[in-house]
Order: sequence, then C-alpha cells, then structure tokens
Amino acid sequence: MLAAVLRKSEAAMHTGLRSLRSLSSLANNGSCQILKSPPLVSLDLLEDWTCRVDQDRQETASIPNPSNQLTAALIDGKAISEEIRSKIANEVNRMKSSIGKTPGLAVILVGDRRDCQIYVRNKILACEEAGIRSEVVDLRESCSEDDILSALSNFNENPEIHGVLVQLPLPERLDEGKILSMLPLEKDVDGFHPLNMGNLALKGREPLFIPCTPKGCIELLLRSGVEIYGKRAVVIGRSNIVGLPTSLLLQRYHATVTVIHALTKNPEMLAREADIVVAAVGMPNLVRKSWLKPGAVVIDVGTYPIEDSSSDQGYRLLGDVCYGEAINVASAITPVPGGVGPMTVAMLLLNTLESAKRFYDFS
Repeated sequence: MLAAVLRKSEAAMHTGLRSLRSLSSLANNGSCQILKSPPLVSLDLLEDWTCRVDQDRQETASIPNPSNQLTAALIDGKAISEEIRSKIANEVNRMKSSIGKTPGLAVILVGDRRDCQIYVRNKILACEEAGIRSEVVDLRESCSEDDILSALSNFNENPEIHGVLVQLPLPERLDEGKILSMLPLEKDVDGFHPLNMGNLALKGREPLFIPCTPKGCIELLLRSGVEIYGKRAVVIGRSNIVGLPTSLLLQRYHATVTVIHALTKNPEMLAREADIVVAAVGMPNLVRKSWLKPGAVVIDVGTYPIEDSSSDQGYRLLGDVCYGEAINVASAITPVPGGVGPMTVAMLLLNTLESAKRFYDFS
C-alpha cells in the first residue's frame, strides 16, 4: 500500500508541475474581476536599499500622535463576503448558461470536532447559495489513513469535482502531510499542497490557489483601505493552515512581518510594535489591550466555541482578541463571528470557481 501511495504521490507531483507550467498564466485570472487583490507576481519589486535613510526620516516625521481613547471601526466580513459571493453566483450562472457546467466541491470531514462541523456546514450552505454542487464524506474519528486516501482518490478522478479539501486539523495520529500531498494541485482549493505553499513563499512565483483564510484576511485589509506596504505586521500563531501562509502573504505585500508563537519571548512587547495584528491561535481573549499599539488594525482569526444556553445553537464563539478592550485601542477590528469566517468561505467558493474555469477553459 505504501509503495502505491508513493507512486501516486510522485505522479501527482509531476502532474502538478505540468499544471503549474501550463496554468500559471491563468492564476487569479477570474479573481481580479471579483477581488481587490491582484496576482502576486504583479507586486514583486526589486530590493533597493539606497534610499532607506531619507525615507526613514520622512516616515518618522509623519507618524501621527493617536488619541488615548480610540473607537475601532468595524471590519464587516459578513457584508464584504456577501458582495463577493453575489459576484461568484453570477459567474456560476453565466458558466451554466454558456456551457451547461457548474463548479463542484468535495469535502472530507474526519471526526466530530464542533468547530470543524460548523465550518463544513457553512461551506456546504454557501455552495448551495452560489449554485456550486457539493459532496461531503463524513468519516469517523477512528478511521484509517487508507479510508481518507480512498475518498480522496474517488474525488481526484471525478471530472465533475473541481475542488477537494480535507477539513483540518486532522486527528494527531494521522499523517496530515502525506494525506495533503495526495491532493492534485489543480484541485487544491484550500491552497495547502506543498507546491502551492512553496510558490506562495517564492518571489516571482504564483500559486494556483492561495489558502482561503489568509486570502480573506488580505482582502479585508484592502477593502478597508488599510495600507500594507512597508507596515509592521505581527502574526500570532504559526499553523500551516493560517499563521504560516498569512505571514508569507503579508511579506508578498511588502509588510515587515514578525511571527509570534507559544515559545516566543515577550510576545506582548512584540505585538505592541505592530501596525497590523493578525491573531490566529484559537485561544479566547489571548490578546488584551496591552498587546496593541494605539491605532493598530486587528484581524481576529480565532474562533473558540463556549457553551451558551441562551444561544439557539447552544454555544457562542469567542475570538483570540478581547474585543471589548481592543475596540478602545485599535483603529479597526474584525468581530467574531462575522469577520474572517465568512471571508474564508467566500474565498473557498472563489477558488473552486477558478478551478472549474481552468478545467473547462471558460473565461
């Protein structure tokens, strides 16, 4: 079985490389009409240090003196995502009317983690609203890697499925890297394939898909008029799902990025230097007002469910940032829920649409 998996993995890698060569010019071709974010290669600049001294003097002289008591503007991810999803639905309808085809998304869910179930349910509902067909394989916590690989293989070979994702995180006993490497590059709408992640990191390269949550974070910043170029950004958390790709993407937008993790010394001091703070840990109220520089922009990716009998669902969600404190320090902030979460779903739909467009050569 292992030999067969390795052969498949090698074949998938070669197929992915061919896909990159033939499809890289098409990457983000459709998203430019829907998103504010351009192709990453269009952002690449030559490194020029000759003007740093004069520029630093000008920037220091122009730093504003913020008031002691700010009221943060709300970055409404729900409203922004609805606008994007409306445009996606129009494109899906246009595809169906023109060629009789619609995008297809498949999701593999392992176990019964409440947050993962919430994410999958929201993704499927969003697919229905956008006219994207969807399939879900729901596997037990005790399932084997072979069970997951078998489900993946079926979706990989299905021409009506244009996006495949394995809901992360997986149970720790499973080899997440091996499983994700079996995703074909052209269907990796979550953007976690090693080639997609590698091309995200490399100047002059364009991934076929950018991971959905980081992509949504950048879109929120751009649509809120937040300047990223030259700013100091701190990403709290270094997961493969959010923290790492977010730090890479912010660097592609020319922010100076610091990554804070559980072993970082003086994390509060480092975070307080940032113009942009992205919190992606999943620990409720970790980031207090003392972590934030006055006027910082805060993107709260964290979602942590806690029991709440007054809620219809029986729970409510908290973010990584203590919202009640942060709104008096930050200049802008995303709420939880209603901030990054809806944008993640919107970016997944967009990646699936773009995958289908490539497959059918539809523009």
